[in-house]
Order: sequence, then C-alpha cells, then structure tokens
Amino acid sequence: MIKLLSHLSYVAITTPDVEASVAFYVDRVGLTVVDRVDGAVYLRCWGDHYAYSVVVLPGDEPSLATMAWRTTSPEALDEAVRRLEDAGVQGDWSEVHKIGRAYTFTGPWGHPMTLHWDVTRHVAEPGAASLYPDRPAKRSTVAGAPRQLDHVTIAASDVDAFAAWYNDVLGFRIMARTLLDEAPISVFSVLTTNEKSHDLGVVLDGSTRPGRVNHFAFWVDTREELLIAADTLMEHGVPIEYGPSIHGIGEQNFLYYREPSTLRIELNTGGYRNYVPDWEPNTWTPSMGSNNFYRNGAMPMSMTESFPAADGPSATEEGVPDEIRDALLNPYAVHGRG
Repeated sequence: MIKLLSHLSYVAITTPDVEASVAFYVDRVGLTVVDRVDGAVYLRCWGDHYAYSVVVLPGDEPSLATMAWRTTSPEALDEAVRRLEDAGVQGDWSEVHKIGRAYTFTGPWGHPMTLHWDVTRHVAEPGAASLYPDRPAKRSTVAGAPRQLDHVTIAASDVDAFAAWYNDVLGFRIMARTLLDEAPISVFSVLTTNEKSHDLGVVLDGSTRPGRVNHFAFWVDTREELLIAADTLMEHGVPIEYGPSIHGIGEQNFLYYREPSTLRIELNTGGYRNYVPDWEPNTWTPSMGSNNFYRNGAMPMSMTESFPAADGPSATEEGVPDEIRDALLNPYAVHGRG
C-alpha cells in the first residue's frame, strides 16, 4: 500500500466562549489570528507552513470538531477515501477554508476527521518575514510560543481496536501501547504517520459518549523553551496540570495545562525519531514509566478527563476495580516505589 498520510495539519475545536479561548491562544500560547469567517477563528503558530493549524468554533462545550491530516499526494487522498468507503465509512467532499478540496468523515469511534491534499501556504506580511528562508515567519515574541502543531490524543472505548482500524485502513503505524500492571487492560496507544513517536494518541474511555478528545499538543524547539513556557504560564495565573517531565513512551518532554474552555493543551519537545518501516510496537506498563520516564510521580486524576464531558463515569471509574484504578494513577506506590 502507498503511504497515504503525511502529517497532522490542523485541529478544529469548539468552545462556549470563542473570544476568551482566542485571547488565551494569542496572549498565553503565542498563536496569531489569521482569519475570522462566520464565527470561526483561524490561528497559526509562528512556524506553521500552512495558513493555519488551529480553528476555534463556537459550541456549547469543549470538543473536537475535526482533526485534519494532509495526504502525501492527490492520488493518496483518492486512495484513502476508497479505502475508507471500502471499510464502510461514508464521508463528504467539500471546500474547506484556505484548504480546498477535502473529505470529511466520522470514524468508527465517533471522531471527526478531515483528509486533504490541497493547502494554502502561509505568506508573511511585510515586516513579519523571517531572516531565514525556511521559516514562514519571524519567531514569536511570546515566551515559550510553539513552533507548530504536534499531535492530537483522542479517547475511545477500545484502545487496541481503534489503533488496529486506523492502521489497517489509513496506514497509521502503531508505535507502542500501555497495559495496566494488574490486569490485561489496554489504556493507551500511540500511532504515527511519519517518523515521530506519535501524531495520534488514544486513551481508554469508559464513558458511553463517542468522539471525545483528551488533548492536543504543540511543539517547542527546546526543553528550555518548555520550562520558560511553564514559568510564564504560572506567573500569569494559568495552573500547570501535569509536568514538566518526560514521557517514557516517545521520550518527549511534556507540560499540560488548560485553556479557558477547560480543554487540555500539551507542550512537547525532544523525543526520538523512528524510521523503521517494519517496527513492532512494544507493550509498556505504568510501572515501567510509560507516562513518567523517571517513575517518580503520579499522574493527577484530572488527566483522565476527556472532552466533552462524559454521559456516564469516566474510563478510570467505569468497570475498573479500585486497585487497578490506583495502579493507573499511581503505579509507583502500588509497586512500592513511592
């Protein structure tokens, strides 16, 4: 099969207060507003090569409106659509703002996705052009501002089945998974379209609500920038939810915080690159440091929240014994390490 997808190109999210979220992305994250059309606000990171990478839409609650992926060619787009429809998925062709021809569908676990080849490349306005030819614009003056969009992590009721479907149909490489120490329950998996450890993650969702998202992530160039971002956010009253630390899976430095809608944002940097075409994904457990490389800190309970809010109990509350829930949230104490 030809390689179908190239990379994550943009995410569209909903929020009850568009202006509050947009102000946060501009003032605290360091994004730039590039367009406003029919209530939608289009933003970009300083290093984005396309017109935008984040779209903020009005909605009753925080949610994922779509995650968009650029294909490797026009032929790859048509092949991806053929494979989707052969798998029983029916989507729609449309013209997307400053993208062009695109195919939008909803996956088996309720997640909206957009595939496209056409793009509008960013052209810096006078005075905003970088001194460096490969940069689409000058570096942001906001401390710790991300260079680009990095990945999106969704929530699904069957982690392994989700990963297998997106691998079989769209060619995502499965890079790693996490099973609980106390039971053979798959709680996390990472997939990629390229050499990164992941640009699509999936966490276990025990709720009955489909199509939820756990977070999306930006990329900064260095660990120092990530630490400066953490410092700056806290100085301006934005609580840090988790981090800074390093993930075991992927080995990225990470930092999690929330935007005004309560939607979770991650900052990433570092990590490995994997070019192995026949990579066999390894299985981790929480006690091995899958989420915390140093094995010395518990993931906060709040990190299990996905968006929109669940109709019922969250993944760590529904059908999982207390000791297994404890193992997911604090594996080091369970194993006598903390």
